[in-house]
This record gives sequence, structure tokens and C-alpha cells, in this order.
Amino acid sequence: MLADGGRVNDIAARLGEVGLPAPVSELAARDWDVVIVGGGHNGLTAAAYLARAGRSVLVLERRERLGGACTLERPFEDDRFVVSPCAYVLGLLDQKVIDELELHRRGLRWWIADPNLWIPFADGTSLGQFVDDSRTQADLEAMGVSKADIDGYWRHQKLYDDVRRLLRKGERDSWEGETPTRAEIEEMLGGSREMIDLVFEASIAEVMEDHFSDQRLHDAFFGGGVIGTWAGPKDPGTASVKLMHHQGDLDGKGSNWAYVEGGMGMVSFAIADAAAEAGATLACGVPVGRIVPGEGVELEDGTTIRAAAVVSNADPKRALALIGAEAIGAADPAFRTRLEDWDVRSPVVKFNAALEELPNWTAADGAEWPARAMIELTDGIDSAQAAFERCEAGEPAVAFAEVYTQTGFDPSPAPAGKHSMTVFGQYAPYELSAGDWDARREEVARQFIDLIDGFAPGIEDRLIDYEVLGPPDIESRIGLTGGNIFQGQVLPGQMWEDRLPYRTPVPGFYLCGAATHPGGSVIATNGRNAAASVLADG
Repeated sequence: MLADGGRVNDIAARLGEVGLPAPVSELAARDWDVVIVGGGHNGLTAAAYLARAGRSVLVLERRERLGGACTLERPFEDDRFVVSPCAYVLGLLDQKVIDELELHRRGLRWWIADPNLWIPFADGTSLGQFVDDSRTQADLEAMGVSKADIDGYWRHQKLYDDVRRLLRKGERDSWEGETPTRAEIEEMLGGSREMIDLVFEASIAEVMEDHFSDQRLHDAFFGGGVIGTWAGPKDPGTASVKLMHHQGDLDGKGSNWAYVEGGMGMVSFAIADAAAEAGATLACGVPVGRIVPGEGVELEDGTTIRAAAVVSNADPKRALALIGAEAIGAADPAFRTRLEDWDVRSPVVKFNAALEELPNWTAADGAEWPARAMIELTDGIDSAQAAFERCEAGEPAVAFAEVYTQTGFDPSPAPAGKHSMTVFGQYAPYELSAGDWDARREEVARQFIDLIDGFAPGIEDRLIDYEVLGPPDIESRIGLTGGNIFQGQVLPGQMWEDRLPYRTPVPGFYLCGAATHPGGSVIATNGRNAAASVLADG
């Protein structure tokens, strides 16, 4: 038992490497109610709810570990470093899932990042968004931001928070169940043109321009609108990307971000524990080769596993390949076209590092508290827009990065006295205009190192080891087509009623991944909603 009453989670202790619970021949010898293809956190969530409802459930994961993009790995020569390779911080996990699956009892704990966002500037100044608003106010005043712009900043924050409350805390939670239509969302927002534009039309740059003029604020706060998105901060719809990331309610305290004890994979492992306790069977190292509607799945080795229903946690492109375009087209030609046209372009590249010691940030010289923040590095909004344009032309241009230092709170994922640093960067395309990722990986690593060094000089001397994961690496390692961390764009054209449904036109075939409503990130609502659809269909 843990000191806070939780218990040690065996799946977490094994970093999700659960292996085979029985020979494949035994798994194939029985009839299952549901087979779930893919052991990411949404697939595991669906498994937990279905098993709790009495269904016989088999989860098949092609990799040797559970968790998908929300997992833990040992990527470095010194295997005492444990890294969350793709999902870094927690903020949108559904409180209903936390409570209903008793994730705290299964060892899930976290620390709120404070400041939630810290932005150092090239001139040595900085700005923090603290949990305590009075500290943020003090930072704004210390920077010499005008009273008019400070007031505009707070109106800007309130706008996003008001939309969050109306969509998540009103008569219904818009994330739960089937997605509301645009007309229903507009009604939920009381017909406010400003709010409707935020959800469906505006760029994040435009929303900021409506509230403050100080260029430093524009440079500091555009990042939420471009995370994982094939767009620049001045492109339409990017305000809605920030909104998606602002709709969490961690600890019932609104939109905050947190570091998970042990790393983000502990979220998936706690959900997996709930699924296993409810009776779901979890199998790793079992790649599915084909989905056969009404029959089940066929493994890559030719083994057939029978199931009345199949739920796919795979991204839409992989799901389409598994079930076959002809099968989808026969059921609904328009849905086939929708999957074929689904936009999975990604500008995301990751830099994961083992460190001798923490970075020393010029704007907080000698202080260790930035290691407990979420740190945003950028040369400004104009630089980011230009970097996206270079990315569109096939050139990597890392001009925006978010830095996370897990060991600032939690020393356990590193050897004593050492640290880990994970960095989310943009922009870098899947297909390069010249060369390939293997040939240019070190060039991209240098872009990260140089960007960080501009704010924390000497960072290169603190590196023990590192890895760079471009979109093709994220695709091959995690299984996300195009390297898209959200299984597809989260701009308005692929959100809300334009996100993919849990029920497909093919009877007995469902989707539960991040391409479904309410979108990407570590939410788990997708899996919960998909399970509800399966159960409602009998």
C-alpha cells in the first residue's frame, strides 16, 4: 500500500509490459463480446467500462507495452532514465473517469505545475501564469505592461474560461456522449458572437489583438493555439485549439496542467489496472492484421479471434487499412471518403534528454523553481508564423518549444542527482524538401539545442543523452499515421460534429481513439463515450 491509501499497481511497476496472459491459441479458442484494437489510454478506458458492464473484453496491442502515446520508455543507454516520450503533462483527463475507475486508488497522483506557464524572454525578463492570480498580476506589472493591456489580459483569460464553463459546466457537458451540433453549441454559448468566433472561426492572434496590444503578450501566449496543429498562430481556427486545451478541470480547479508522479504513462497504467480488475484481458505483442466486421479480427499471423464487436483505438488511416476501404465504402461511401480525406499532417517533433543537472535559465538565474513549471520558448509570434511557412515548404524550423522537467517534482525517473527533460517542438514536417529524417536528425537536434541555449546558456554541456522524434518516428514507434499526436487536425473543420463518430456505418465496428469527439490529448472521455455506444447497441 502507498502512504495515501493507494496501492501499488503491478502494471505500472512493469511499465505496461504485460506480455501475453495466455497463448494466442487460447485467446482464439473463445468467443469475445468485444475486441479492442490498440492499448492506448482510450482503448484501455473503453475496455474498463465494457468489462465493468459484464462484457468479455480482449485488448490487443501490437507493441510490447500498453499506453500508446501516453506511456513510459527507457530510451537511453543508461536505462535508469524513464521518459514519457510523447505525452508529457496532464490537464484534460476526465474527472468522471478518474472517479469512476478509482484511479487515485490505483496509484495515480500528480503535482500542479506552478507557474502553469512560464515564458522567459531574450532580454532576460520573464512572465509567469501562476495558480495564484495575484502573482501573475505582479509579473505583468513588473514587466511594465500598461493597465489597459493588463485589464485586457484578464478579459482574455475570462473569455476562454467563460466558454469552458458554458460548454463543460452548463446544462450538459458537451464532451460527454454524442457531440453537439454547431447550432446546439451556439445555443449553449447564448448566441455570443465573440464566443462563437472563438470556437469556430478566429485565429489565436486575432483574439489576442482584440484584448491587448503589448507585443510581449502576443509573443508569450500564442502557443496554446498551435499545439500539434498544421497551422501558424495567425491562421483561422487556432483560437479553438487553445480552447480545446483550456477545457480541463483538474482537481475541480479549472484549466491547469500537472506533472504525474512517475510520468504520464502512469495514467494509462492506472486505467489498465481498472480494466484488468474488472475482468478485461490485456495482451501485448499481438499485432492485428485485419478487422472482419461481424466476425472479429485476424492477427498478422493469420489467427482469427472471434468477437461480436470490434472497437478500434487505432488512428483513422490505420483503421481504414485494417477493415478495408471496400468494406467501409459498401456500408457508406461518404464515410470512406471522410476517412481517406482525414487530415493527419503534423508539425510536431520531440526532443527527449537525460541531463547532468537542471538548465539554468537566465531569467531565473540559479533558481530551481522553473523545473516545476511548464516553460515556453519562442522568438515570438511572427517567428512562429514564418517557421510554419518554412514547414509547409518541407523545411524543419524549430521556433517554438515547450519544456518539461519531470524531475523538478519527481526524482524517481532518473538516477540520483540527474534529471530528465522532455521538449515538445514545432515546426518540422513529415516529408522534407531535401534529404530524410535519418540524414537530418542531428540538424533538428541542433535547432532544439540552440533555441534552449538562447534562454538557458550552456545546456549542451549538461546533456548526457538525447533523442529526436520527428513525425515519421512518432508514426513508426507509436503507430500514429503522419506522426499526428491527436490522430488528426483539431482545427474547427475536424472538431465537434466534424470529429469522427464512435459508431461507424459498419455494424459492430466502433472507433474510440483521439480522432473521435472530443479530440486529442489525454482525456479518456473518448473511450468512455465509445463504451457507452457499444453498450447502448446491446
